[in-house]
Amino acid sequence: MNNKVQLEQVNIHFGKNHAVKDISMTFPENSVTAIIGPSGCGKSTLLRSMNRMHDLVPSARVTGKILVDDGDIYDRGVDPVAIRRRVGMVFQKPNPFPAMSIYDNVIAGYKLNGRLPREEADEIVESCLKRVALWDEVKDRLKSNAMMLSGGQQQRLCIARTVAVKPEVILMDEPASALDPISTLKIEELIEELKERYTIIIVTHNMQQAARVSDYTAFLYMGDLVECGETKKIFTTPEVKRTEDYITGRFG
Repeated sequence: MNNKVQLEQVNIHFGKNHAVKDISMTFPENSVTAIIGPSGCGKSTLLRSMNRMHDLVPSARVTGKILVDDGDIYDRGVDPVAIRRRVGMVFQKPNPFPAMSIYDNVIAGYKLNGRLPREEADEIVESCLKRVALWDEVKDRLKSNAMMLSGGQQQRLCIARTVAVKPEVILMDEPASALDPISTLKIEELIEELKERYTIIIVTHNMQQAARVSDYTAFLYMGDLVECGETKKIFTTPEVKRTEDYITGRFG
């Protein structure tokens, strides 16, 4: 299996705080990799480095290499906006654009880049909402404000907005932690379907969710990568005792 994303000796500092320490790992194409670990261990920090979100934080410094298809996204001359199109992001709290309709939320990424023919926009909206299993629920109210949707529907809308611009990688930062169990199940089923087209990297604090949705798991602790491998192996026969202690709930 080809590696879609590769980290080589990645370090992330915020001022004097060394948040992520010398991490090297790979993310295979068309797979789901879960990043687990206790709060404050660097999971979200590492995730956000993969689409250059730390560029927006003045005190942040990322060193090492982050390769997408063998090209370093931090190379001089690489446009961060182009990277964020290739590497989409779904946040913990659903964040539809509040002043926009459901329809306009889906095509928001295109609106930033100029006009889109109506027929083409209609096709994008329908196909993306179908892909996230939301079309049947909203097709009769596409012009309604997106904030009228439930939390679970809003999160699926945000995923539709992400896939609309045709990314290659989707980063998900605890995408179901603010949702009820039924909505969480829908998001997990959606992740399983999306990996046929995309490489997905998900941060989760939920061990059961990591075991259910991911093919690979990486365990971070205090900014260090403790262990990484196939999810089944990490959860049944981890090589490092600290991994076992975390997964079995002895600390966290």
